[in-house]
Amino acid sequence: MSIKVQNISKSYNKIKAVEAISFEVKEGELFGLIGPDGAGKTTIFRILTTLLLANEGTASVAGFDVVKEYKAIRNSVGYMPGKFSLYQDLTVEENLKFFATIFGTTIEENFDLIKDIYIQIEPFKARRAGALSGGMKQKLALCCALIHKPKVLFLDEPTTGVDPVSRKEFWQMLKRLQQKGITILVSTPYMDEAALCDRIALIQKGSILKIDSPENIIKKYDKIIYDIKAKNKHQLILDLKNYPSQYSVFAFGECIHYIDKNSVFNSTDLQNYLLEKKHMEIEISVSNPTIEDVFMDL
Repeated sequence: MSIKVQNISKSYNKIKAVEAISFEVKEGELFGLIGPDGAGKTTIFRILTTLLLANEGTASVAGFDVVKEYKAIRNSVGYMPGKFSLYQDLTVEENLKFFATIFGTTIEENFDLIKDIYIQIEPFKARRAGALSGGMKQKLALCCALIHKPKVLFLDEPTTGVDPVSRKEFWQMLKRLQQKGITILVSTPYMDEAALCDRIALIQKGSILKIDSPENIIKKYDKIIYDIKAKNKHQLILDLKNYPSQYSVFAFGECIHYIDKNSVFNSTDLQNYLLEKKHMEIEISVSNPTIEDVFMDL
């Protein structure tokens, strides 16, 4: 196993950030920690990259214990934190040279690993890092995390605040890196990115709710979800939450995802109820479940 975590717990001033978490990541796997802000994802990353000590439990990365062999781990992993943390007053090229020097290597030595990414930022190599766009900062940070050819790559919410095109490009880069044998652990609050991982752990309030492949998680979901639309979306949510047989109601894009308590759903009764509430242009249809639906239900 590339990463093995057993009953890890961490508290801050008696507040549990992570509670008895266990999971394993296979060598060469792209594994995702999926959950909202405050779920404990960054705490897990900091423990595994030896920046933070857990209160309880054990963990190993690339075969090294996170406490006893922390120096070996630091030479074996690449870490891209959620906040851009490179030197903003250095140029793109200066940042790359600096991080290569820290790890006792050169840009040229491992250039094959970063060339697909570096080609995109090379036109800006003389620009200071602080003056780059969000997408370019992200690519530079990824190059710096890879410059020493790590066995395991940790990416903490790498696409937060990045435009949709750059997000798509970034995940394409991760797939190419995975093909080169690098194990990748990525965290994200974006449920749509979960489908791009080999396996995922759904995490909330410091606890893991479910671990499996995205396909299996969706396949095992046994509830029927309905897409409901009407002219006044905000009022529609409020009225659906007051409907006697509602099990779950939450906004999903331009529509509402609705689950009924009853095994046999009567759409006519619901439509009449919404008409009584003065709703107009009502549409009700069956929807395919997503990772977000499973997460909300859990």
